[in-house]
Amino acid sequence: MKAKAAVSHIIQTLKDLYPDALCSLQYEKDYELLFAVRLAAQCTDARVNQVTPALFTRFPSLESFAEADPTEVGHYIHSCGFFNGKARDLVACAQKLLADHGGKVPATMEELTALPGVGRKTANLILGDIYGQPAYVCDTHCIRITGRLGLTDGSKDPLQVERQLRQILPAKESSNFCHRMVLFGRDTCTARSPKCEGCPLQKDCDLRKAEKKAEKD
Repeated sequence: MKAKAAVSHIIQTLKDLYPDALCSLQYEKDYELLFAVRLAAQCTDARVNQVTPALFTRFPSLESFAEADPTEVGHYIHSCGFFNGKARDLVACAQKLLADHGGKVPATMEELTALPGVGRKTANLILGDIYGQPAYVCDTHCIRITGRLGLTDGSKDPLQVERQLRQILPAKESSNFCHRMVLFGRDTCTARSPKCEGCPLQKDCDLRKAEKKAEKD
């Protein structure tokens, strides 16, 4: 497991790089973030942000979503991909929020993951961004980079990565840390061509250290 000092250095370096650590999805209401995250599955946040203004104008309330025809919802989110399933989930989720939660987005992992289309990653994001709870959002960026850095054992399983991060990351840092992972993954530690030269985390990166050792050998 990564030394505590190294973990602290990684956290602080990312804080210096991305002091705001904001979610890139745009929303005004709590349920809008929930819906936007569902739309972002296998789609870019940038694309979702292009789609949601018209979607939320056409359906300005949970009630309007609950009464919507999924086919019409699908028309508005077509460019996000997998639009039929996503549209059905949004309508069903709105109905369940109204029927079971009084129109409020719930604040527990168990209640959130019982909603249509909501998994642990989405639930963690909601718990962190909406309710300020410890949250470990293990998306592809987080899984890839924490493995490269040696914060995890390189597992690609989101639940395993979440469990390992819970052991080493301070709870109060968890949500913002994961947002910074996304930003760092887009800017520097990309999937195919990471910008290792000049990377501020190069000395903390287990993968880079292994590559340099291999070059010497």
